[in-house]
Amino acid sequence: MSKFVAFLSVCFVVMAANAQTPPAPTFDVFDGCGLSGTAKSASLKHLNQLKNRYTLPKDGDVNQSITLSAMLAPGDDRSRWSSTNAAEVTGYVLDVKPGGPETCNCRKTDAVHSDTHIELVLHSTDTSMTQSVVVEVTPRLRALLQGSGTDWSTKTLRKKFRHKWIKVRGWMLFDAQHANAAENTDSAGAQNWRATAWEIHPVTEIQFAAPH
Repeated sequence: MSKFVAFLSVCFVVMAANAQTPPAPTFDVFDGCGLSGTAKSASLKHLNQLKNRYTLPKDGDVNQSITLSAMLAPGDDRSRWSSTNAAEVTGYVLDVKPGGPETCNCRKTDAVHSDTHIELVLHSTDTSMTQSVVVEVTPRLRALLQGSGTDWSTKTLRKKFRHKWIKVRGWMLFDAQHANAAENTDSAGAQNWRATAWEIHPVTEIQFAAPH
């Protein structure tokens, strides 16, 4: 084999290797909306950056002590966990609904660019929102999954998972914006609509689970 032919062979091998390893998609800016969204304060920018994470947690990130029951445990839970933890919890889907306009999504309200709220409860007979944990599918994760052929639109998630048992996995987040609407941080508040301000947000995996 001539040196020239050997050189071409090496080039083709390198090109083939590069063709098989495309760069991972980047969603730091998603349809014109950055990770901080339209937040102005430093604290809200940080919160929005956590909400807009799109890296998938590894097994070592999952805190095995976090269950749906633990998330629903009463008491002021602001410092109960860390946003560096991931979690995997199982629950019954009370409802699936679109989120409203939020600064993390640059206040966009269309289905593609707003969150999906999934309300999880411990038992199928728990019908009060104040018994629920909110887990959220975000626009970035929806787009990431869409790229591999998985439809995480609110409409599809509602049709597929509402009133079913599921297991969800994702990053823990204390949404301080809703601490005054949660039973654990605003006990017996008249306008409470959730048990805790802790969420799994963003959700990175959803699968059906056995009833229990």
